[in-house]
Amino acid sequence: MKEQVKIRVGTGIKDSFSSFRKTPAFTGFVLFLGALLLNIALQGPASFFSPQSLSVLFSSNIPFLLIVIAQGILLLSGTMDISIGIQLALVNVVTIMTVQEWGVPFAIGGLIGIVAAMVASSVIWALISVVRLPDLLVGFALTYAIRGVNVMIMNIPQGSVSRELFRAYNSLILGFIPASTIAIVIVLLIWSYFKRTAFGRHIYAVGANPQNAYAAGISPVKVQFLAFMIKGLFTGIAGICLTLMTASGDPLQAEAWGLRSLAAAIIGGFTFGGWGSVACAVFGASFLVLIQNSVYFFFNLLSRLIPDLWVTSYWHNFIADIIIFLGLLTTIITVRGQRETLRINLENKYMKRGEANAK
Repeated sequence: MKEQVKIRVGTGIKDSFSSFRKTPAFTGFVLFLGALLLNIALQGPASFFSPQSLSVLFSSNIPFLLIVIAQGILLLSGTMDISIGIQLALVNVVTIMTVQEWGVPFAIGGLIGIVAAMVASSVIWALISVVRLPDLLVGFALTYAIRGVNVMIMNIPQGSVSRELFRAYNSLILGFIPASTIAIVIVLLIWSYFKRTAFGRHIYAVGANPQNAYAAGISPVKVQFLAFMIKGLFTGIAGICLTLMTASGDPLQAEAWGLRSLAAAIIGGFTFGGWGSVACAVFGASFLVLIQNSVYFFFNLLSRLIPDLWVTSYWHNFIADIIIFLGLLTTIITVRGQRETLRINLENKYMKRGEANAK
């Protein structure tokens, strides 16, 4: 009896792993796991898993993780937005300045910041989906346009967040859960709701083949509009987290996160249209963050072992970017193979069904 249970459990685990290997998030998970183990080895388990260390890790990287999720949703619909990084700064300056100049509570300023991100997203949607300009061109153009708006609102870095809010964002719930993870929970709950609606099915159809989706009665323009609105909402939440993290306003911060969020989403397993999941975004963003941490701690360890060694931040970024590029290459090759295998399996399945019906 016990042997039969063991066999069933073993078979179940094997089947689950086999199914997981076919999902978009598999390669991203493997890369994330490798980066995680490397981090633990360099820092030491006690240091890495300490509540304070985890709190700093989460609170400083939650904004980036959220915009990778937002970028991934756009990729599912068959488009992208590389101006998403500077939109974080837009939310930041709008929130800070409304609180500072109008004297409204931070919550109201944050809501106005979210609205600003959604307005920017609607403009980008109109240019890409309605006017049909190339999404890459629109992203580059809007990066400079939004940067100009940010500087008009806030010409120099300024403002502050109350000490209570700053401490709350960086605090621990029950002594070990980073309070900043509340933002992730909110975003995941929102996406979980939308995924269960018709939009959750239509976004994959539009991303995979907009012509076929249109022929099936699905409006690609409407689907992409909702995708951009969700992306704007998530970007707004990320911008509020960034404001709480920095406790000040800066009109030019996070601009580079636009391209980095795209790289993280693709590393996690997203492709341009109809392939991917939120798990891909989580694994891709975590891989980027952990690799940067690993390189930092590696050179710190090296400098302790070799006292005369002095390495500039240039080499930190260079090594980290090489590893990220290799991860990106690995994911692209793996995902291409996964999609080809899925296509062949579906063709074989429907061919067999057709032969059975013919008989």
